[in-house]
Amino acid sequence: MSSISIVIPSRDDARMLRHCLAAIAAQTRPPDEVIVVDNGSRDDTAEVARAAGARVVFEPQPGVLRATAAGFDAAEGDIIGRLDADSIPAPDWVAHLEARFDADPTLTGVTGTGRFYGGTWPRRFLGRYAYLGGYFWSMRVVMGHVPVFGSNFALRREAWQEMRPHLHMDDPRMHDDLEISFALRPDMGVDFDRDLRVGVSARPFDSMAGFRRRVNWAFHGLAVNLAEESIAQRQWECAAGRRRRHRLQRAARRTSRQVTERSAPASLR
Repeated sequence: MSSISIVIPSRDDARMLRHCLAAIAAQTRPPDEVIVVDNGSRDDTAEVARAAGARVVFEPQPGVLRATAAGFDAAEGDIIGRLDADSIPAPDWVAHLEARFDADPTLTGVTGTGRFYGGTWPRRFLGRYAYLGGYFWSMRVVMGHVPVFGSNFALRREAWQEMRPHLHMDDPRMHDDLEISFALRPDMGVDFDRDLRVGVSARPFDSMAGFRRRVNWAFHGLAVNLAEESIAQRQWECAAGRRRRHRLQRAARRTSRQVTERSAPASLR
């Protein structure tokens, strides 16, 4: 069985963090460690985290990419799950991660969408189907593979260690999920899983200025990464990567069948 760490970046978000940590405490399969990255908070984020039994890592330099990287670097689990301070994971979130990664050695990362809570019904609807739906569709076209969603994803630790040197760590406008998605190698298998369920606050849509800032950061990340590798090149390489992964999956299934046949009693062969 894989060991699982959960990383939660937080900046002045102690109130939301309490609910997130309570949902983690209620998991059917508890995580092996929980890391809260205090990204220069002026509230009691660190105290809330410690009271819930989480390990606190301090990252004074502002920026969600820097905070996420600090948490992932500190994580000791085989699998690193990523939640936001306002994420409310379903009770089987950790168990589902464990089952997915243990069942498929070719799986590098897995991500799901979010169901927005709070705010008005139209904002929640637009958030889920236009904002998140548009993100997954458009970024898959641009990148050639499934992108990860920052409030709800997990990676193998060795994949993180391999991609980390390729991240634009000194750029404060980088979204961590977009940047990590671009850094995934073409042969790194990432799956979208509808059953990986997380509630996410609808507060990004409370302020047009805040929403505009997120969109501007996204376009900035796209411009930086696509200047290094074109969409056509990424599509070609990722298609080849998917073929390699499918070959590995078929080989793993054959090996599994052979092991099962050899271990079966002679009377059943």
